[in-house]
Amino acid sequence: MMIVMLAVVSVDEVLGQDAPFYAPTKPSRAAQRRARRDSLGNPPRFGRAMIPFAAAQLVPFFVNRTIRKVEFANISWESTKTNIKPSSWAWDNDPFHTNQFAHPYHGSIFYNSFRSSGYNFWQSAGGAAAGSYLWETFAEKQAPAPNDFINTTFGGVVLGEMTHRLSNKIINNHTGGFKRQAAEVAGFIINPAGGLNRILDGKWGKVTSNTLQDDSSKITAEFDVGYRKFNATSQSLFGGSAQSGWYAHAKLLYGTPSEGFRVPFSNIVINAEVGKDDSTAINMVTVYGSLTGWQLNNAEEVKQLLVLSANYDYIHTAAFFYGGQSVKANLYSEFKPIKDIQINTTVGMGPILLAAVPAAYLAAGRNYDYGVGFGVNGGGKICYKDRLAFTANYNGGWTRTVNGNHSNYFLHTVSGEVSYRMVGNLHAMAQSGYYGLEGNYQDKPELDRRYPYLKIAARLALNIK
Repeated sequence: MMIVMLAVVSVDEVLGQDAPFYAPTKPSRAAQRRARRDSLGNPPRFGRAMIPFAAAQLVPFFVNRTIRKVEFANISWESTKTNIKPSSWAWDNDPFHTNQFAHPYHGSIFYNSFRSSGYNFWQSAGGAAAGSYLWETFAEKQAPAPNDFINTTFGGVVLGEMTHRLSNKIINNHTGGFKRQAAEVAGFIINPAGGLNRILDGKWGKVTSNTLQDDSSKITAEFDVGYRKFNATSQSLFGGSAQSGWYAHAKLLYGTPSEGFRVPFSNIVINAEVGKDDSTAINMVTVYGSLTGWQLNNAEEVKQLLVLSANYDYIHTAAFFYGGQSVKANLYSEFKPIKDIQINTTVGMGPILLAAVPAAYLAAGRNYDYGVGFGVNGGGKICYKDRLAFTANYNGGWTRTVNGNHSNYFLHTVSGEVSYRMVGNLHAMAQSGYYGLEGNYQDKPELDRRYPYLKIAARLALNIK
């Protein structure tokens, strides 16, 4: 039996629980109607959805077969007949980046083929599932993989709705010229299926006075640039094997929990990080998306909101890597005990649908194990006069391996941060925490590791729209 413990940074960066600290207020009926209208968009058009959907199937297939010439693209009628049998499904051993990032991204294109063709959130989720199944059974020679189907479908829905809303927010249909063309290109890069449909619909660059489908959601962002130090081999942050270098972190908050919380993804929190590292260019991507919510208390002294969320997490650094997808119930609370002091807290828990956890021993041809389990999180933030803030967060996850080593895993992260607003929107911040990894295998030695880190940065906080 094995238990793996992962302790890290903050809710802002790990396991998708970046808790947005906003005071919930009762949404107006107009806000609810606007959120529903923004969610639905154009009338559903199946034929139009099939164009980017088919392109998302055929283009990568022909690239794999004719340019990359990979073996799994050499499909035949025999391989297809084998793959459509339920008994043929088997877990694969693809690299971590392929399974945990490339497949969810591919699923987001399937999802947005329908989302940008007038289908709503739940209907488009079916498109992601259909695209994943067709790819697994018809576009690859190797056996269909349950991990690919889950990652492509669930991860595709989370990344798909996030990119759908962001691309629509970037494009301003009421302006023209170079700025409009640049926005169209940016929207196409973020959401290729949506961009293709805009071209086919004749909407690319077209100026309109129609405001019915304008997205009025607020967007705020924080950009950190600074120094990062971590240790991948020792529990000491100042040991000889510690590594350091520059890093950049961006946190984007779309919408607020207090408006339209009955509509899926009316509130989204995105974290992305890059830096000097020995692993990949992208060190982290996490997405939190609200599914629905319930207002519990709206008194002057105490405000509370319960939100069900879908979470996607991708972490890949030289010190640690983790990929997971989960659903959580999150309780957000705001307290104002005395003048100039505001306290926000969050508590959450829910199932981990599938997690890729680093393994100490190779199994099934991978250096990570797949498991399912349960996650919890808690955090708090104390603000003084909107100038000085202290934040502490904890995240924990328990998973039992379903493919890989005979093992169980316990994951958790711990972090603390202090920030000070120096002038205008410019802040100074310092954050410290650690990833931890504990393991208990049935037939192998146990594992117990911690990966500490420190970040010091300048932060620019902006209200974008």
